[in-house]
Amino acid sequence: MAVIGSDGETTKLSIDRLLRYVRSPSTRMAAFAALLSYLSYAYAHGSWTNPALIGVSVFVGVFMPSYAKLSNKADLWANNQFGFVTAGRLGRFIPQYVFNLAVFGVLLWGGALNRDGVASVGGIALAALVTTLASQGLQYLGMYLVSRGIGDANRNVLVGLSINIILTSFGTAGMPIAREAFLVMGFGFGALLLGIGLLSDFRSQMAPKGGIGLFFGTFNPFHNTHLALIRRALDERGLDKIIIHPTLVPRLHAEAFRKGELRVGRLERGFQIYETTAKADANVDYFPTGKQFLPPETRKVLIELAVAEAGLGNRVEVVFFRETYNKKGFQGVIGEIRKAHPGTRLHGLHGTDIGGVAVRQIYDECGWIYPWRVLRRDGVSATAIRKGAKGMTSAVVTDVLEQLSANAPVVVAGGRRFRNDNGVLTEGD
Repeated sequence: MAVIGSDGETTKLSIDRLLRYVRSPSTRMAAFAALLSYLSYAYAHGSWTNPALIGVSVFVGVFMPSYAKLSNKADLWANNQFGFVTAGRLGRFIPQYVFNLAVFGVLLWGGALNRDGVASVGGIALAALVTTLASQGLQYLGMYLVSRGIGDANRNVLVGLSINIILTSFGTAGMPIAREAFLVMGFGFGALLLGIGLLSDFRSQMAPKGGIGLFFGTFNPFHNTHLALIRRALDERGLDKIIIHPTLVPRLHAEAFRKGELRVGRLERGFQIYETTAKADANVDYFPTGKQFLPPETRKVLIELAVAEAGLGNRVEVVFFRETYNKKGFQGVIGEIRKAHPGTRLHGLHGTDIGGVAVRQIYDECGWIYPWRVLRRDGVSATAIRKGAKGMTSAVVTDVLEQLSANAPVVVAGGRRFRNDNGVLTEGD
């Protein structure tokens, strides 16, 4: 009976996973892109019944969500290995180019493409190059708009992909206006993306000394690498001070909470444990840096205590622009800092892990900020700390985490006293 019950439960779980995959906005987006691809190429190249086109369209519809995840991982790997924006973009570009080259090769071999039309844009190698550049540029533009509150990630990426698919299909068919638009868009976006990346990398290496450092991140929790990075940046860049602002609820999670895709499941050792609900998108990685989060108020307190203990209190300022962050994210925080320090040179501190790379992109999007990055090679891990690892945080942070783990109603550390309300530290009795 146990075996029968076990099989039945496994079947039910499999069906539930399948239904969640089908309901996923990413799945629907991939299906739409595949259908649009088929219709566009079939119309432009006159290959309505071509088996190669039908097969490639089905493959794209099924594989696209996984392909997007692999591209993100390639981007992150290259950034973490080399610490340069250009390397990350090449890490994303190369596998996408190889994929597009294979797709065009299959379509041309299967007779789905107009050979004269493809030749008019330089053959499949150049067509794949232009398609890849245009796709990356449009997706970058889409995510740039998302970070400023315009649209959402799925919709913006879908619009970008749709534009690229239509122009590519008609451009490779040799249609005069579409062909020129296809080539201009691809090389234009390629030059823009490469130019922005190279300029950012140049600023990171040739930055003048002096000014104010910005240090953004989750700091979940604040650990020894954060302190080491601050000390090095103050020394190497000759900074007057560093301004730290922790994330509140990360944008990805805030939107997921709003949609009912995430919830706080429980409290564990002072950490809020995030859980997905039945509404969650099966294709979205909601927890790229883990699902255990200290409340933002507590993370701010830990930063203040650690900085004071390290004797850096006079050169480090911890700020908390709750309303601005909730409305405009770190872009808005940078705006507030610029208002308070007009004309001051700004330097953006970051690591090369997933959070650091995201912050680096924000620095680049917000104008002339000089990046200062450290390759993560020291083995200190916030994930390990959240699991109970010792020796990776300063003494005062370790002390507070132990008091939170014991669910102490009052936390005392660094000569300060805090009320503990389910992991949220508030100064005073």
